Amino acid sequence: MRFLTLNTITRSHLYLALVLISFICILAQFSPLADTLVWDHQAIYAGQWWRIVTGNLTHTNRAHLLMNLAALWLITLIFKPSARSLLIRLLLLCVFVGIGLLWTSLYRYVGLSGALHGLFAGYALTEALSGRKSSWLLVLAVCAKVIWEQCFGASPTTSALIEAPVAIQAHLLGLLGGLLLGFSGYRQYRRRSHQSTV
Repeated sequence: MRFLTLNTITRSHLYLALVLISFICILAQFSPLADTLVWDHQAIYAGQWWRIVTGNLTHTNRAHLLMNLAALWLITLIFKPSARSLLIRLLLLCVFVGIGLLWTSLYRYVGLSGALHGLFAGYALTEALSGRKSSWLLVLAVCAKVIWEQCFGASPTTSALIEAPVAIQAHLLGLLGGLLLGFSGYRQYRRRSHQSTV
């Protein structure tokens, strides 16, 4: 019997990965588990380091959860990454956002939206740098959205829907992390292209 590892996961496992992520996010909504997973500044400094990642998987309410899971599935359908790429990038972005938030004024954070901004920006940038010119519009759009939020704040409608202020700091961190991953993905693409022509 062959076990799945990050090295053996292929694109055919993409929907399995999405279902698994969705299931974990749904489980993370229920107490008392949710209380031990949220990103909490004081708890992290007290040694509960797992919250750096798990805080991204918890949500304020059902609407918040459904919005973020729908966005995750949509991003995956648009860019069609391999399951391996999706899992690695999502984990790296959760770590990047979770650590970055320690240098902000936030004391509690929940939601996948920071990592989602990073996934979208990263995959769009990799595509754009690899020659798909229309993807530059996607990169510009997500950058413009995050810059708008930093200047004018998030939509009050979204805040009302999720019953909490929108963590625009997480969106900015996710965008920056995603752009770094996008450049990294492009370098790997170039390296593979060069090796196949040699």
